[in-house]
Amino acid sequence: MAKWAAAMELLLLVAVAVAVVAAQTTPPPPQCDPGLLAPCAGPIFFGTTPSDSCCSNLRAQQGCFCNYASDPAYASYINSTNARKTIAACGIPFPSC
Repeated sequence: MAKWAAAMELLLLVAVAVAVVAAQTTPPPPQCDPGLLAPCAGPIFFGTTPSDSCCSNLRAQQGCFCNYASDPAYASYINSTNARKTIAACGIPFPSC
């Protein structure tokens, strides 16, 4: 019976250790999907006021801005004056990459 109790105690300690490690790991980076920025096309291209869905998607993609800024396919858009204005209008700080 003592061996069984010791084994259960060890199992409990391992389970707690695994739970603590899992809680301390950082979440994976956001999924960068430039297609999610489609609702921001008007504001970025024409300087119109961003919609709620545009701002929501910008917030979700905020961790991807530096990737977009360094990608030749998207750099001119994310670095444009209108993009900066759109990001600011949504209350999102523009990252320094």
